[in-house]
Amino acid sequence: MNDGRLAVHSGGVGTEAAHRALSWRVRPAAPEAAVLVLHGGREFGPEPVPALNLPGLRMRPFARAVERAVRRGPGGAAGRSLAVGTVHYRCRGWNGDRADAARDAEAALAELAETLGPVPTVLIGHSMGGRAALRAAAHPCVQGVVALAPWCPRDEPTEHLRGRSVLMLHGDRDRVTPPADTDLFALRARDHGARVAGYRVFGSGHTLMRRAGEWHRTAADLALAVLGLAALPEEIGTALAVEAGGSDGVCIPLAGRR
Repeated sequence: MNDGRLAVHSGGVGTEAAHRALSWRVRPAAPEAAVLVLHGGREFGPEPVPALNLPGLRMRPFARAVERAVRRGPGGAAGRSLAVGTVHYRCRGWNGDRADAARDAEAALAELAETLGPVPTVLIGHSMGGRAALRAAAHPCVQGVVALAPWCPRDEPTEHLRGRSVLMLHGDRDRVTPPADTDLFALRARDHGARVAGYRVFGSGHTLMRRAGEWHRTAADLALAVLGLAALPEEIGTALAVEAGGSDGVCIPLAGRR
């Protein structure tokens, strides 16, 4: 999903045999864990992602927040070894059944495992990137997903999320990806055995601009907590323990933070 109205393009979906889906921001020699960041896109768009790409720029502060969180050491993370990478898409759109962004996320995870070994990994994705992260979460390295205003169609599969931690953040003013769809996805994932919790970011919309600092810090802290490098907020820990059929903890109000 893009910022504002969905863009629809005609034509086929381009492919690139030499495409590298993963680039590293931080790659220690022997990291204990990894975080990959996935930006948003469009429902349809076969053209390559441009060099100047607003959805990609939007995710840079999230990657930096993860790096800062390790340096400041919440819950004992200081001094821990964490790799941070970015997923690159071959084209701008999801493109129907091709699910191109999810395929690129899977390719990035395969490269991660080949390069680093089976390190525990969390995916942070916004909008279409949230959908791609959730779809790719069956990979054995993935411990969980932090999905930001994710695009969650009502027929999106959830069975593969069994055993994963699925943390959803959505602004109540989002007019691009409906918060109600995220809530329904969360409940279906919980019914299929995922550990699920969600924050509602009141006063914020799809672009994550309002309360931006809280989006950045919360996503980073949750990613580190899923990896065992920080403590889970009490309300999130309680929500993750709710069993199938329960609806508690799916849209917890995100309290303002300094």
